[in-house]
Amino acid sequence: MDEMIVVKGVTKRFKQMIALDHVTVTFEKGKIHGIIGRNGSGKTVLFKCICGFMKPDEGEIIVNGKKVNPAVMQDIGIIIEDPGFIGSVSGFKNLKLLASIKKCIADERIIETLKLVGLDPKEKKHVGTYSLGMRHRLGIAQAIMENPELLILDEPMNGLDKQGVEDIRELLLALKKEGKTILLSSHYAEDIEVLCDTVYEMDGGHLFSRKK
Repeated sequence: MDEMIVVKGVTKRFKQMIALDHVTVTFEKGKIHGIIGRNGSGKTVLFKCICGFMKPDEGEIIVNGKKVNPAVMQDIGIIIEDPGFIGSVSGFKNLKLLASIKKCIADERIIETLKLVGLDPKEKKHVGTYSLGMRHRLGIAQAIMENPELLILDEPMNGLDKQGVEDIRELLLALKKEGKTILLSSHYAEDIEVLCDTVYEMDGGHLFSRKK
């Protein structure tokens, strides 16, 4: 197996609450992996640990052959919770400001990415007036604009209408064909059925493999 993410015995506690309880799992490269589970089951905490936003109390996580270090920016496109954008400027300007941090993304790539998620690059509307669905489209654009090898998407379909869901599913399947690895959570069983090669369920901080 060509491994993208290896989680070994990871435990994360918040005072007396155990959010992750000795979680061990391997996610293969080039596939879409789905995690389901009710709110508070530990999905988002696991994603944050994989991204390096949280440090596990026990265990280790290896991403693309490197041990996760919270201080190191990784080649990961991320949507976790509501993406933070500047509400007083357009979607294009938000992405351009983010791109300026690394100075490695041309305007043409930002325009292309906005079109991929179904947003108009010329739209002058401020992000503060965007619908929830438009904000999630912009969040997906932010996650993919640097062309990362790994995408971690926590509820990426939230707020999208039927056409929006179809558009994003097609985009994720196209990214998989390009060899990207995608780890996603969704409350929608159909997303998991249509998109995912492997499915896991989280409950009480434990992760269980499920057959599709």
